[in-house]
Amino acid sequence: MYIDDCIRGTRMIFDSDFAEPINLGSSELVSIDELVSIVEEIAGVRLKRNYNLSAPKGVNGRNSDNTLIRKEFGWEPSTRLRDGMEKTYRWIYDQIVAKRAPSSACTELVAAALG
Repeated sequence: MYIDDCIRGTRMIFDSDFAEPINLGSSELVSIDELVSIVEEIAGVRLKRNYNLSAPKGVNGRNSDNTLIRKEFGWEPSTRLRDGMEKTYRWIYDQIVAKRAPSSACTELVAAALG
């Protein structure tokens, strides 16, 4: 679930009188393999996948059962998994580029000064 939805949902629950356990998550069912495919598409890369077929098999996918939160609050996260992953990837990418830019600019200035 995208952080904006998580914060909105958490605040909504905190501000209510609801006192029972309740799921707060994305109802989009996704497997790890599908998650990797989403990241590959966003990043524009292709990863080599290795599968250990002799290992114990876990669950086929993960998602949240939002039946109760929809019933009590009429709420569901508004950001699709792929959209949230895309925003997160772009933010991380921009942070990496921003940290590299000053040092490379500095290197260029020093090189220009030294002639």
